[in-house]
Amino acid sequence: MKDILQTIIESLVDDKSQIQINQKEEDKNVVFEVKVAHEDMGRVIGKEGRIAKAIRTIFKAVGSKEQKKVTIEFVD
Repeated sequence: MKDILQTIIESLVDDKSQIQINQKEEDKNVVFEVKVAHEDMGRVIGKEGRIAKAIRTIFKAVGSKEQKKVTIEFVD
């Protein structure tokens, strides 16, 4: 799952070297903390949070296939 998230985030940002994705796993809960350059945060979140919501929706579907609850946090 982390590889999929990495690919999606890389396609959105300009400064790929600033991408950091931390994964925390507890039982059936998976939390991804995504950090990108300050200038790219707007691109990742999108207008009114639409892109962030779409990313979360994708990972909700991926997580349900594996019986896991996936949470994505965008950290500034």
